[in-house]
Amino acid sequence: MRRKKNTPTDRQFTMAHVRRVERISPSFVRLTLGGMDELAPRGHDHWCRLFFARDGQDTLQLPTRTGEVGWYLQYLATPRARRPWVRAYTCRDVRPDTGEVDIDFVIHEDEAGRLGPAAQFALAASPGDRLGFLDQGIGFTPDHPHDWTLLVGDETALPAVAGIIASLPQDARGMAIIEVPTSGDRQEIRAPLGLEVRWIHRNESSAGGGPPGQLALEAVKATVPLRGVVHAHLIGESALATGARRHLVQEWGVPKRNVDFVGYWRHGRPATT
Repeated sequence: MRRKKNTPTDRQFTMAHVRRVERISPSFVRLTLGGMDELAPRGHDHWCRLFFARDGQDTLQLPTRTGEVGWYLQYLATPRARRPWVRAYTCRDVRPDTGEVDIDFVIHEDEAGRLGPAAQFALAASPGDRLGFLDQGIGFTPDHPHDWTLLVGDETALPAVAGIIASLPQDARGMAIIEVPTSGDRQEIRAPLGLEVRWIHRNESSAGGGPPGQLALEAVKATVPLRGVVHAHLIGESALATGARRHLVQEWGVPKRNVDFVGYWRHGRPATT
């Protein structure tokens, strides 16, 4: 898997706090974080790592190293009893004038009916709750000339896809395929006139329930590519990202360097760190 990214060199851990909590749709909770006055908005899929205290932890202990590798090695060396949960999220909006950042959390259960630690935090959050924040920069950084853009993702990728679309030039061409659990999870996205946004609602599928990302992958396979050179950004559930990439390379003949794909998560296999 090839991942291109633009990582800030002057980043540091920030102890953020919850300012507002809003259930914006059936599957999403938005937390507005305060204390983010030093965070510069980067647009596109500006992402971060969030750190949450585990049950039984009285204090949230953050790594002190900030290097790309150093902080994670320090994190792994911390005994689990003192090690916070860490998850990757996209900044839905950054407002430096108020020192606020919006983060959208998907609320979905695993196959055993359990919620992950981040979803639990979001559902139980109230103003004043603290969490750690580490700026990670952006991942959408095409390094080749292209005529149009293809964006594909499930609900976990919605904030990133929306951010990328908002950062594209007004004359951009392409399409975005976004799969969400229900029609109520659609969000307003202002796209360039030449970029089509396709929404897929799992609860309205005649095929019945399936793993997240399956319908989006089927939509990619049924899509006729536009003319010209494409840059594709395929993100979300692992099978969606890898399956869509395979189709573009093998069936569309897209060069591998023109396709970025990142499996944010894997259905049926929860993260353990």
